[in-house]
Amino acid sequence: MQIIKRALQEHITQVFFKGKAIIIYGARQVGKTVLLKEIQKIYEKDSVYFNCDEPDIRNAFTNVTSTQLKALIDNKKIIFIDEAQRVKNIGLTLKLMVDNFSDIQVIATGSSSFDLSNEVVEPLTGRKYEFRLYPFSIEELHQIYSKVELNRLLERMMIFGMYPEIIQKPSEAETLIKNIARSYLYKDVLQYQYIKNPDMLEKLIQALALQIGNEVSYNELAQILGINRITVENYINILEQAFVIFRIRPYSNNPRKELAKLRKIYFYDTGVRNALINSFNPLNLRNDIGSLWENFVISERIKLNNNYGKDVESYFWRTYEQQEIDLVEVFKSIPEAYECKWTMPKKHKIPKKWSSFYPKSLFSVISKQNYLEFFMNSYDSVN
Repeated sequence: MQIIKRALQEHITQVFFKGKAIIIYGARQVGKTVLLKEIQKIYEKDSVYFNCDEPDIRNAFTNVTSTQLKALIDNKKIIFIDEAQRVKNIGLTLKLMVDNFSDIQVIATGSSSFDLSNEVVEPLTGRKYEFRLYPFSIEELHQIYSKVELNRLLERMMIFGMYPEIIQKPSEAETLIKNIARSYLYKDVLQYQYIKNPDMLEKLIQALALQIGNEVSYNELAQILGINRITVENYINILEQAFVIFRIRPYSNNPRKELAKLRKIYFYDTGVRNALINSFNPLNLRNDIGSLWENFVISERIKLNNNYGKDVESYFWRTYEQQEIDLVEVFKSIPEAYECKWTMPKKHKIPKKWSSFYPKSLFSVISKQNYLEFFMNSYDSVN
């Protein structure tokens, strides 16, 4: 099975031995362990790998002294701690390692940001670099597929998603993505947050899957599900911390007629979204191509910006007159506008109010005809 190098790998190794811990967050099955193993190959003689799914490893890192840590580390220079959120008070353990062993580099991963981020925020203030690993991006897949092949695979990627196992075992895609969606992703949510009503959580996430591309009202969701608004918001926060969904807010430079209170919710992986509503029909038999494409485009842009450490804020834009733009990216205070259209329209004008409010903004339409231009870091032309 061919290993696809993750874009984050180089960026992670660039910050080695700078006196800080490295924390890698990501959902289950996105390839965190494989990433660690690939990095370890480079430093094989000087590194050691610990899997905190193992009870004895968890115990070894729990409430440990610096002397005990020194014996555990031995003379290794790079310490990989996988599934670190399993260890109680892991933040204090990582702090001890950073403060007492300036000549080592520690890299910890977590499959949810619940416990790990909560544990490391205070102890590791000023002592950590944080990275997020997502399912494969189009650019990463370009290592093994030509642009012609990527175009042929586009429909499949939209339907079954981009998780490594899905890409590597295409004949089992439907079974595998259902397993990921209903087992791995829920495991962290239910185990670590002690959800009192898992059935309600499933109904909520299915409702969100049916609303991609639309503004989401917490009050409406609460009424539909028969729960209160605060519970809806809490569950959505949990799903976001588990890397299942992400929210984007409306963009506004404070013109009065722009909407300011709504939000849109998308899935990091469209395969997970489709699995949750059991919808794997080919595109020509679907009535959600537009919203599915919008989700796919926005998640790919988020992956690309994340993989290269580009500090971009993502928004949507809509006025009370229903003028709208699907994605607004703001980098260094400069907004760039993108419309997501499955098929490139013959004519597509920029909304007049957008041009009036933001005359210096760039505007592009991302369609199946030109999407590769926008999903590659080099933004090279499509061959």
